[in-house]
Order: sequence, then structure tokens, then C-alpha cells
Amino acid sequence: MATNTRNSKKKKRAPKNPAKRLAILEAAVSIFSKKGFHEATVSEIAKKARVSEATIYEYFSTKEELLFSIPAQKILEYQTRNRDILHYIQGATNKLRFMISSHLQLYASDLDYARVAMLILKTNRNFLNTEAYKVVQASARNTIEILEEGMKSGEFRQDIQPYLVRAMIWGTIEHLVIRNSLLGKPENLLSFADEITNTIFQGILAPRKEPALHVHVTMEQKE
Repeated sequence: MATNTRNSKKKKRAPKNPAKRLAILEAAVSIFSKKGFHEATVSEIAKKARVSEATIYEYFSTKEELLFSIPAQKILEYQTRNRDILHYIQGATNKLRFMISSHLQLYASDLDYARVAMLILKTNRNFLNTEAYKVVQASARNTIEILEEGMKSGEFRQDIQPYLVRAMIWGTIEHLVIRNSLLGKPENLLSFADEITNTIFQGILAPRKEPALHVHVTMEQKE
């Protein structure tokens, strides 16, 4: 009995260190961004993270799993931050303006992540079948909820299709990010936030109702 207990204890893995896991992910982003997924090696990532290759495989079973874990970590942080801020913003119009700026900020603040997301993950079909992709989908739902809120409140037109509007917003941002990743242009992604927002609003804002004008006419009859 004592021997079995000792053996079972030996098989137990040490608890994983969140800080070390984050360091590995940050190193992977940097290496994947510069060399691409296929050319990058686990040994390079380990050296960048200042850990051993064996340590990386304690956290991620394959190089592909490591790649797919990058957006899950990033989007979870992004989604948590957005939900905390959205709680204090009134009106769907203001919320959508914030979301567009926030989505641009996600990529503008970390160009290495932008390159990994747009040039590597976006073209990987296996990513669509991962738990990490579900996290991305859940984040995308925020924009749909805001558009539906605006339709309900009367801020947005009743005949818009939220999924199509979201595709227009995200598609425009992704196009700009891909150009930046490949060509370095446009240099300032955040400078497009107001222009994208105003263009979208021209198509989705409900027309303002002009106040009714009441005219009283008194006819006096001359004697």
C-alpha cells in the first residue's frame, strides 16, 4: 500500500505557474511573428522565454497547441477589459464607438500579435475547431449585443442586420491590420477609429424625428 502511494505521488505533475505560462506565450508571439509558424522552432521560443524545451511541453503538448493558445489568452484579457468598461457606458451608440476603438487598439498595441492573428491564425483551418476559437466567437458576440441593444432603444435602424454590420466593422479593421502587417501601412491604425465609426453610423443610425411644428392661424374678418 505504501509503495502504491509513493508511486501515485511521483506521477502527479507540479502545479503550473501562470507567470511562466504567460512568458512562454509572449515569447511564442514574438518568434511566430518574425519567423512564421513553420519556420519557428520550440527551442527558439524556449530560449526567448528563458525556459527549457521540456518546460514548454509541460504547458503545451504541441507547437500548434501553443499557437492556438495565444489568441485565447489575448482575447480573454481583451473581453474582460471591454465588459468592465462597457458597464459604465450609456447608450448603444457610445458603446459601439468604444468597441471600434478598442478593436483597433487590440492590434495597434501589439503588432506582433496582429501579425500572428492575421497572417497565421486566420488561414489555419484547424484553429476553427479549438476551444480558443470559441473564446474569439464569444468576444465577437459583444458587438452583436450592442447593435441589438441599439435597435431596441431606437438609436439604430430597425432594418439593419447585426451580423452583417459586425462583419463590415471587423472586416474593415482586419483589412487595415493585414496591410499594416504586410506593408507597414497605415502606420497609425487608431487614426481610423473615428472615420470607421462615422461611416458605419451613416448607415445604421435611426433618422432623427423632427419635432412637430404647430402653426396657429387666426383669421380676422374685416368689417
